[in-house]
Amino acid sequence: MAGPLFIAVDLGAGSGRVFLAGVDTGEFLLEEIHRFQYPPTEKDGNLRWDLNHIFAEIKFGLKTAGERARELGRKIKSLGIDSWAVDYGLLDASGELIAEPVCYRDDRTKEAMEQVFVRVPRSEIFEKTGIQFQNFNTLYQLDSEKRSGEAADLLLLPDLLHYFLTGTKAAEYTNATTTQFLNAATGEWDRDLLERLDLPAGILQEIVPAGTDLGQLKPEIASELGLDGVHVVAPATHDTGSAIAGAPLDKDSAYISSGTWSLIGVELDEALINEDVAAQNFTNEGGVYGTVRFLKNVMGLWLLESCRREWKAAGIDVEYDTLLAEVSAEKEFKAFIFPDDPRFLNPPSMLDAIAEQLAETGQQFENSPAVISKIIFDSLAFRYASVLRSIKVLTGKNLASIQILGGGGRNSYLNQMTANASGITVQAGLTEATVVGNVLVQAVTAGRFSSIADARKHVSKSFELIGYEPQRSVAIDEAGSKYRTIENKFVGLSASDSVGSDK
Repeated sequence: MAGPLFIAVDLGAGSGRVFLAGVDTGEFLLEEIHRFQYPPTEKDGNLRWDLNHIFAEIKFGLKTAGERARELGRKIKSLGIDSWAVDYGLLDASGELIAEPVCYRDDRTKEAMEQVFVRVPRSEIFEKTGIQFQNFNTLYQLDSEKRSGEAADLLLLPDLLHYFLTGTKAAEYTNATTTQFLNAATGEWDRDLLERLDLPAGILQEIVPAGTDLGQLKPEIASELGLDGVHVVAPATHDTGSAIAGAPLDKDSAYISSGTWSLIGVELDEALINEDVAAQNFTNEGGVYGTVRFLKNVMGLWLLESCRREWKAAGIDVEYDTLLAEVSAEKEFKAFIFPDDPRFLNPPSMLDAIAEQLAETGQQFENSPAVISKIIFDSLAFRYASVLRSIKVLTGKNLASIQILGGGGRNSYLNQMTANASGITVQAGLTEATVVGNVLVQAVTAGRFSSIADARKHVSKSFELIGYEPQRSVAIDEAGSKYRTIENKFVGLSASDSVGSDK
C-alpha cells in the first residue's frame, strides 16, 4: 500500500503555491495543486498584505489537494507553510488580527535603524544576534509599529497562518532568527535587547524547532476542507530555510537560493560572529536540525521582474524564454550595475533607477529589454562571485561547487555566467527546492526518514542536476574587473551593506 502524502504551502513575496507530495521509496511525487497571487497594496497609509485573501487561497489549495489525494487513493499525513521572512501580524486579546500586516517594502522603516542604534549600538546588536542589518528586519518594523501597544500576540506570517489552521501559537526557529532579536547563543528571544529598546517582548511566542507537530487542524477547518485527522507540522517556515533543507549539499558546497532575492551562502554547524563578519554584513540565520545558514542577501531577480512589468505596461513583449534567447545572442558586456543599491528596493520605476545609476558611472542606458536584461544578469553573476569570495575568506571553506536553488535555476544564461564569473562549477535543477525542503521536514517528523541527511539522499536519487563548468576568457576577466570598479563605488551604500552606524 502506498504511503501517506504531504502538503507543502510555499508563499513568496507576491505569489503562493500549494503542492501535494509523496516520498515513498523510489518516489518523489511533486504535484502543483494551486497557484495564486497577492501583490501588496496601499491601505491605511502603508503597503500591506491582504491576509484574508491569502488564507482563503491557501484553504482552496488545501481542499483541492485533499480531493486529489482521494483520487490517488492515499491519505494526507500533514501539511506545513513556509514564507518570506520578517513580516508579521498582530493579534488582539481575542485572537483577532488587529490590522493587515505591513509589507517589508513599505517605507516606514527608512530611518528606523539609525533611531535604534541611538539606544543600542549596532555592534552590540550583531554580537547578540549574528544577523545582517537590513532596514526591513522585524526589529526595525516593530520599532516603527504604531499599534503594538494594542497587541496580545505577535506572529510571523507562516506562524500566524498555522495559528489560523490549528489555534496553536508558536514561533518556528528558522524564521524567528531573521527578526534580529533572537539571541544566537541561547536560541531564545533576546529580552534584554527588546527591553532596552522599549519593545513589547511579552507578545512573542515560544520558539519551536522545524519539524514540530503543531497539532491537528481545527475541527471546523478540517470539516470545511475535507482533511480530517491531518496534522500541521512546522517546516523551516522561512522559505530559504526550507530551500536549504531540501538541497543535497556537501561540506564544500555553496548555495544560491535564486528568486526575488538571491541568498548566497554555506551551511555551518554554528554561528560565525566576529568583527570581519559584521564589517561585511553577513548573516547567521537558523537552519534545520541545529545548522546555521551563513549567507548574504543580494537583490536578485526582483530587478528583472520590475522591468518586465514596466515593459509589459508599455506594450512590449517580454516573455521570459524570448528574453533569455535574446540575451544569449548578445555577446558584448555593455554595462554593469551594482544590484544592491538601495534605490532598487522599491522604486517608482526600476528602469529609471537603473538609468540613473548607469549615468552616475558614465555608462550608457539603452531601453532594450535584451540589453537591460543582460546587464542585470551579468551584474548579478559578478555580484554573486564577489560574495562567494568573501565567504571563502570568512569561513575558510574551499568551495568546489555552487547549487543554484529555486526558480532562478531555470535561467541557463545566469547559471553559466555565475560559473564563469566565480570560476566554480554550478549545479542547477532543484527549482522547487523550497517545496522539497518543506516536505522533507514533514517526512522526517512522520518517521519516513531517520534524519535530514537521510532525506537529502532521497533527493539526490530523485532529481538530476544540470552542471555548468566555468568558461574563462579575456573578455570575462575584463568584464569582472569593470564590474568590481562599479561595485567599489557603491558597496558601502548597498541595501545590505550600508545600514547606518552607531551614534
